Amino acid sequence: MSFDLFEREEKVIKRGRALCEATEFDAEAARVALAELLKEYEKLFKSSRRLVRISDRNEAELNAMAEKQRLAAAALGRKNKELEVLSSKLAKYLSPQVYNSIFTGAQEVKLASQRKKLTVFFSDVAGFAETTDKMESEDLTTVLNHYLTEMSKVALEHGATLDKYIGDAMMLFFGDPETRGIKDDALTCVKMALAMQKRMRELGEFWRASGIEAPLRCRIGIHTGYCTVGNFGSEDRMDYTIIGGPVNIASRLEHEAPVGSILISYETYAHVKGEVYCEERGQIKVKGAAYPIATYEAIDLMEDVAPDSRPVRAEMPHLRLEIEPLRMSAQERQEAKKLLQETLQRLE
Repeated sequence: MSFDLFEREEKVIKRGRALCEATEFDAEAARVALAELLKEYEKLFKSSRRLVRISDRNEAELNAMAEKQRLAAAALGRKNKELEVLSSKLAKYLSPQVYNSIFTGAQEVKLASQRKKLTVFFSDVAGFAETTDKMESEDLTTVLNHYLTEMSKVALEHGATLDKYIGDAMMLFFGDPETRGIKDDALTCVKMALAMQKRMRELGEFWRASGIEAPLRCRIGIHTGYCTVGNFGSEDRMDYTIIGGPVNIASRLEHEAPVGSILISYETYAHVKGEVYCEERGQIKVKGAAYPIATYEAIDLMEDVAPDSRPVRAEMPHLRLEIEPLRMSAQERQEAKKLLQETLQRLE
């Protein structure tokens, strides 16, 4: 039901207008109508004042609520800023992928792990103990932090998960919590290693110009295999890391790598051989591994190697061909040429 605040007053006004327009004016009727109109307007006045008071009170309450909301929003903004500062500090202790997966809720912070095929990377500074003896601790700290900072930049540019620093060593992996596929993870890891060695050569020139007689040089080992990855530790203190045989193999490859080189396993080589020029380096025995590990040295990207210097490789059900022209002596070339000619004659 609709309610008209002025309904009664309008009725009185209507009756008063009728009286004014009447041919015979009845003074008593007019007096009664006027008195009734005044009475109704007094009621209206009281109602209006009451409504104004209510409106003023409501407005004051709304203003107070708005002020409380403003103060709450300001406090929330300060808290958010504090949390941003805190989270940015915490982010320095975690790999970006791990940090993002936790703070976006994609990963729970609890003791849990899973098996995944990862490409594992180890690097360290060759002859670090000798370098330590030759440099003052302040200079050594500056150079070491410079080295780790530059290598970490390269790692993050390639999307590596930075597991940990172990003194002058670095442990990284590809394939978790984000993956591009096993092949691309392995290829990206090797490309990253090549970029690191290139950056090390640039840093060597910078350090020599700064007065460092023997600049830092690193060696790198890479292996692809199934690892257990996840949170390990206790409910109060845990690390996001990987464990398993492939970690041990990658670490051993790094120890066996010549200074300034990248030594990879066959498991990694199989994924990168089409795009990275590698040279076979024989087999190594790894404690805990049931079989010798075939190794290859990653030299450069195929696209950066001269066409006539690239290895020739082909593999078919009944044919396996692998020729590395740069490593062949003149006699080997002649023997290979003779053998290929004889093979072609037999195929005709």
